[in-house]
Amino acid sequence: MERAFAPGTPSLLRALNERAVLELIRNNGSVSRAEVARRSGLSKPTVSQALTGLLGSSLVREVGRSTGRKGPGAVLYELNPESGWVVGIDVGRRWVRATLADIAGRIVARRDEHARARSSAALVHQIGGIAHALAGDAGLGWDQVTHATVGNPGVLDPSKGKLALAPNLPGWGKQGLVEAIQAELGTNTSFENDVNLAALGELARGAGRGVANFVFLWVGTGVGLGIVIDGRLYRGAAGAAGEIGYLPLGPGDPHDRSLRRRGVLEEATAGAAVVHAARRNGVRAASPKSVFAAARRGDAAAVRAVAEEAGRIALAIAAVAPVLDPELVILGGGVGEGGGDLLLEPVRRELRGLSPFRPRLAVSELADEAVLHGAVAVALDAAQEEVFDRTRDLERREIVV
Repeated sequence: MERAFAPGTPSLLRALNERAVLELIRNNGSVSRAEVARRSGLSKPTVSQALTGLLGSSLVREVGRSTGRKGPGAVLYELNPESGWVVGIDVGRRWVRATLADIAGRIVARRDEHARARSSAALVHQIGGIAHALAGDAGLGWDQVTHATVGNPGVLDPSKGKLALAPNLPGWGKQGLVEAIQAELGTNTSFENDVNLAALGELARGAGRGVANFVFLWVGTGVGLGIVIDGRLYRGAAGAAGEIGYLPLGPGDPHDRSLRRRGVLEEATAGAAVVHAARRNGVRAASPKSVFAAARRGDAAAVRAVAEEAGRIALAIAAVAPVLDPELVILGGGVGEGGGDLLLEPVRRELRGLSPFRPRLAVSELADEAVLHGAVAVALDAAQEEVFDRTRDLERREIVV
């Protein structure tokens, strides 16, 4: 007969203490027993008991001794990186990128493939294929992967279990797609909007480090906003916070039904709009990249097209700044990254004329890695909880009355 932890029992208290110590080690890296006690407020005997349990379940490991003091250094403890593995996946119109990391966040394998976006079925199969291949690249069995996070241009409606608002991926909003991806991956899986993940990536490793309130403005094939408030991602009531492509800002008629699929601001500001503006100004351009290249060469028509894009980006910032009051706006996505050096100053200049709100502007430090870093961060949060819970479940099953 199995016995679960009951409220107030020593087993429950031990589990709570171990979870607290594990979280502290996770957030601070290599730490000594005394440092854990000081930072957690737990007594040294309680910390010792918790560390013994975590060592016994292989969730943490000894990693040497501290140096710089007289006498023997204190034993240091860290997360055992091999106690779990995670996969982060970035699904876009042109590329599917994936990376595998150990539970301490160290990247051990990476793959990039051109997206098979002709149909949702082909893309689902590709997602599974690239993820399983990553595990093989690292010499792992897929059953060793604890959690996978899929970043995509859509928004997961939790009430329907359905992805929506992803017009650039064929069939991405159909019923059953989430279940199909979960079945293809065959492990615990979470879904998150790619712009939200990019914001989390910048928070963890990029321009958003140490910034509690900022937004990530994605301008690429589409337009979106990742919102970080008090150091946490803000998703809104149904996960659609930041879908600013639908703001009725731009030259189009906001009542035009043909614009509802993508949104007025997205139609006016996304990468295709940069190309159209360049062509209107007489520049032969096939992509935003070629427009920016011409502007860097001093082509006056291309410079005018870049100025038009800067004006639209400034308009978007002017619309959201009074609502969110961000300290920082990070420009990312293909347009934001590829033309960031050309866009920042004209955006600042336009913003000064539009709004009294003047958030600091920066270009993404992670470029096309931002979504993957965010996906890994989300997967790590989930995996570390799952590994701890799994270990505690095994212990409970060993308790027999």
